[in-house]
Amino acid sequence: MANETVAYIADMVDGAGDLDVTNVFDQAWPISQAIADKIFARFPDLVRDPCTDELQDYGGDPREEPGGRLSAYAGKEVDWMVHSYIGEFKRAFVNVHVTCWLGPHIDVPHIGMAWGTSPRPWFYFDHMVRRDCNTDPEYFDKYVGYRNERFLALKTDPRLTTFTSRDPYIRQVLTPTSLCFSVDDSPEMWELMNAEAHRMVDEWLVWIDEATPVALEERAGLAERDLVLRRTIVERDPANSLAKRRYPEGIEPKLVRALWGGGRTLPRPAPDGV
Repeated sequence: MANETVAYIADMVDGAGDLDVTNVFDQAWPISQAIADKIFARFPDLVRDPCTDELQDYGGDPREEPGGRLSAYAGKEVDWMVHSYIGEFKRAFVNVHVTCWLGPHIDVPHIGMAWGTSPRPWFYFDHMVRRDCNTDPEYFDKYVGYRNERFLALKTDPRLTTFTSRDPYIRQVLTPTSLCFSVDDSPEMWELMNAEAHRMVDEWLVWIDEATPVALEERAGLAERDLVLRRTIVERDPANSLAKRRYPEGIEPKLVRALWGGGRTLPRPAPDGV
């Protein structure tokens, strides 16, 4: 088996035809829920934004036809958190998603996690940085470089296939120690994914508790950077084409807009708050 994949996920999923990948959802969704629960426990004031009301159950039952759920939340310390799934399980398509973008009161990285099909199970876990790591090596060492040995261990593990996006922008926004691999659909690999997900969210929660406040005069700029980054990542994601191909016209733009918070009704965290 090749140790690296560079094809577009949308093309691989479409090419898999009528492959039933229900088990990928059945394994990934509980892991994502446990991760989301840890985030909700740390940020108990999180409220779901009404802009996602119509996306609580869109389409049909994904076990039979294209469908999904997208919930987005905001709070005093969290700018935008998303917990979602989308898929057409009997036609090789599953995507489960947890991201949490913090407010500008601290500069701890955001966290992003996703599970999907290629059509093998794949996973992506990363801490999304908020400073220029090229010119801030201390920030880099603390939030990116620390994970290097673990990254290299997984990179050289023959059970994992590295997934490299064909899109250069997507590659640009990933940190050098992001985890993005495809694996076999086996209990052993699901346990590995579960352990790595919890390891990363637990590290992240400690960073948040230990963070020092960002200077008040820097917060507005940090918040603006976060929004531009989030919107650009979401709008340029090559996998958006799967929703465009498989769902009725008009669904894909709503999903993209909700993922970055374009239609939000809840306020963003106040730059001078917390």
